Amino acid sequence: MRRAFAIVLLLTACGDGRTPLVVYSPHGRDLLRLVEESYETLRPGVDVRWLDMGSQEVYDRVRSERANPQADVWFGGPATILARAAREGLLAPYRPAWGDAVPPSHRDPEGRYFGLYRTPPILVFNQAAVTPEEAPRDWDDLLLPRWRGRVLIRDPLASGTMRTIFGFILARSVAETGSTEQGFEWLRRLDAQTKEYVHNPALLHQKMVRQEGLVTMWELTDILFQRQRGNPLGYHFPASGTPVISDSVALVEGARHGAEARAFIDWLGSRETQILTAERAFRLPARQDLPPEELPEWARQALAEMVEAEVDWQLMEEKGAEWMNLWDRTIRGRGGR
Repeated sequence: MRRAFAIVLLLTACGDGRTPLVVYSPHGRDLLRLVEESYETLRPGVDVRWLDMGSQEVYDRVRSERANPQADVWFGGPATILARAAREGLLAPYRPAWGDAVPPSHRDPEGRYFGLYRTPPILVFNQAAVTPEEAPRDWDDLLLPRWRGRVLIRDPLASGTMRTIFGFILARSVAETGSTEQGFEWLRRLDAQTKEYVHNPALLHQKMVRQEGLVTMWELTDILFQRQRGNPLGYHFPASGTPVISDSVALVEGARHGAEARAFIDWLGSRETQILTAERAFRLPARQDLPPEELPEWARQALAEMVEAEVDWQLMEEKGAEWMNLWDRTIRGRGGR
């Protein structure tokens, strides 16, 4: 009910003559406020209206609204989810001015979505209770007996980040053994370790800080924000490699304010905005033409430490929804049984 009320306000508020620009995004309030304020300063005739929700929720909403689109821009989410939306005709082709600076692996060949940021999943721990030496350093470390009942997981059904991590585990199983059996067994063992599947990232952070759980998997940007606020969350990049998410942007098919949406997408990926969001919102640019010396220290450190895993993204795109439904029916909350 509260979400429905928020959408009504999003679509009806503001009668000051500005052009509304409706943005659906999983990026969280910090980045969305920065983007809103910066863009409206540049273009005072535009009213940026954003709705913050998980990547899967963005997909579900855009899909449900396809006969009467409400959003203009889908800002953020793994390319695997946007690829599904593109196949279903939910996204309109638009090649932004910066499109060629993004490698082909981070953009749709038909120009329906483009990577804006590289978002690496990481292993997170409460450093007030766990030392860096004790903390998990690779995916399999989460299955050690010491972490039983101490793992918190963001609910994977609503989260593009968690769907990417679970999909990576299953795709890795297929690559190594020819089947998903080993991967599902890994997820079954993780379920036995898990204390709770948490509804949203804010709750996940709160519970980690309160030591309701000691370790989790999440993404780098959010954890850097938490550390900036003084919360005792440490992290390691998985030693064997992490599935770096191509965090993408797209023009919604049938957008009511298409011209402004295209200008907004051009601005998001511009050199100036990419550096702004790196400096103030811990976003690692996807475009490859930015010299490292122009990036902040945290970004240079991440690029030096991060091992990017080889991932069959096409397989994850094709099978991801099926895999998650099977996990939900047969593994979630069963304690490894």
